[in-house]
Amino acid sequence: MKVLVIGGGGREHAIVWALAKSPRVSEIVCAPGNAGIRQVCLHNSNRPVRCVPVDAGDLAAMLDLVQAEHPDLTVVGPELPLSLGLVDALQRLELRAFGPTQAAAQLETSKSFAKEFMRHHDIPTAAYAVCTTLAEVRQELPRFSAPIVVKADGLAAGKGVVICQSHAEAEHTAAQMFSGALLGSVETYVVLEEFLNGEEISFFALCDGKHAVALAAAQDHKRLGEGDTGPNTGGMGAYTGDGLLSAPMEQWLLNNIAQRVVDEMALDGTPFHGILFCGIMMVPQRDGTTQPMVLEFNTRFGDPETQAILMRLQTDIVDLFDAAIDGSANKLTIQMRPGTSVCVIAASHGYPGKYTSGLPISGLDSVHDPDTVVFHSGTALKDGAIVTAGGRVLGVTAVSSPSSSASSALQDALGKAYGTLGGISFQGMHFRRDIGWRALRDGL
Repeated sequence: MKVLVIGGGGREHAIVWALAKSPRVSEIVCAPGNAGIRQVCLHNSNRPVRCVPVDAGDLAAMLDLVQAEHPDLTVVGPELPLSLGLVDALQRLELRAFGPTQAAAQLETSKSFAKEFMRHHDIPTAAYAVCTTLAEVRQELPRFSAPIVVKADGLAAGKGVVICQSHAEAEHTAAQMFSGALLGSVETYVVLEEFLNGEEISFFALCDGKHAVALAAAQDHKRLGEGDTGPNTGGMGAYTGDGLLSAPMEQWLLNNIAQRVVDEMALDGTPFHGILFCGIMMVPQRDGTTQPMVLEFNTRFGDPETQAILMRLQTDIVDLFDAAIDGSANKLTIQMRPGTSVCVIAASHGYPGKYTSGLPISGLDSVHDPDTVVFHSGTALKDGAIVTAGGRVLGVTAVSSPSSSASSALQDALGKAYGTLGGISFQGMHFRRDIGWRALRDGL
């Protein structure tokens, strides 16, 4: 089959990499792709991979591409084309597409919609207030103790969440969101939210409109600096593996959050097909138990969690896509490679603020470990050389060796990833050196 992948980041590189391993796939087209995705074809001569320079934010251009390529399946990677209704348009053309409709994607594209949905359906989440003016922000702020979380309602590439240490800072942040000064776009709604202490987990479920099936859990590292310091980013690294969640907790998340979302979205007339990414804060309680609370929903694979998860996925990824589209996810057995995998992001100097692009990257040709893959997040080809083309540039991803014990699997995967990073460089390259630090602290 011929598959079209929409997007050009590390998530899409990982999806293309997984598709290229499938015996069911004969050809892959990626729009717009990146330099790393272009290289996939060099190692998969039986499955040609082409990149087409089509903007994933241009709905008309994407539909023209679909009409020209006639793919058997279209996989929509990023949130922007989902918010534009690409899946809806493909469904109207009676074409197979993996991802939620525009209405279902509101779980991600509107934080106010998601919070109201959770309140209405008794899904555990932090206390909040939805504000439309700065006057409403001032009125609602006394309800919250510092620190206070201020969220932009719409898409912000993982940078629309600010943890404010005072009411004054929260008011200033909200004002910048309303004016567009903070994110470059004017927000109609701003969400104030109670700050939750605990450990954050990304829980992924494959959904087919009726059923939610657990795929994997991962732990992202959103802050720029070691020890979870500095500003929020799109994600500086992630790990996934056996033991990250206990079996009872995984089942609880599946039954009480993911499946409830699927059930209620179906009742509301907006059935959810695709990946439901539940951002969960595991909040310690006074009695020693842990209460999972939903921080946010994303309606697609995460980045960088996807890179780590797909390194361990043993089930054909096309089977996942088909099950979500056809309503048969409950009949699918998802198998993961035992052990642990980790993704470490190499970012440009200045990210998540302003950064320089077009810088040459060296050392990519020296990666030969079969358990390590360098997924490209923001790269391009310039005069035949690979250069930086984004804030997050590379996602060096490694999986533990089959011989690793459970206690050493994370250290094994980290050793491979950081060892590979040591041979790669570009001017101003920055990466966190403590990915997985909580698991190492707890002896997992």
